[in-house]
Amino acid sequence: MKVAIIIPAYNEEKTLGEVLESIPKRFPKISKTEIIVISDGSRDETASIALKSGATLIEHDLNRGLGGALGTGFEYARRNNFDAVLTFDADGQHNSEDIWPVLRPIIHGRADVVIGSRLKNPKGMPWFRIVGIWGLNIITALFYWVWSTDSQSGLRAFSKKAIKNIDIHSNKMEVSSEFFFEIGRKELKLVEVPIKSIYTDYSLTKGVGKGQFKHGIGIISKLIYRRFFTK
Repeated sequence: MKVAIIIPAYNEEKTLGEVLESIPKRFPKISKTEIIVISDGSRDETASIALKSGATLIEHDLNRGLGGALGTGFEYARRNNFDAVLTFDADGQHNSEDIWPVLRPIIHGRADVVIGSRLKNPKGMPWFRIVGIWGLNIITALFYWVWSTDSQSGLRAFSKKAIKNIDIHSNKMEVSSEFFFEIGRKELKLVEVPIKSIYTDYSLTKGVGKGQFKHGIGIISKLIYRRFFTK
């Protein structure tokens, strides 16, 4: 079984090296693990750090956003016949010890998509991050009829069936919710497992959090467009 670990990265030289070093090289029942860094228009040392680590590097000339980077990663996985994909953030907020618990239901055939949920045990999570995620959970469920306790999680795993069927249209952060549109539309089996997140001043500047109300509104408007104005 071949697994692709896709890491979207935009100017992540501060954290990428440590993140890549933390990822285990071997997992049970997996014959090949390939780490793919999507440098999404980075202008710092992100690309060189990825290459020095031995990761596969794919570069965007321009910054397309999280959705664009993940779309590139999924296309690479399809073309290279991977059996599973795991997405992992480059900013250091994920614990690499959670990779196997998230992958395991895919490897054992119990799920098509696995979400690593921070909200199943939110101890230590800032209140504004909890409020922001729950708000987007509710909006995502209302539009796409698929419930998740952490619709914005960056730590997810996908089966070969999901890789083949998920069609990403979004370029920006709304891709996290768009996955649930595809899960419902393609009738993919969803499982959640609890994960921990590492919160630093740096990681808290990413995603939906304090002072990012306009950012959340932007995501919601694009979800409305995806739900009602695209096929």
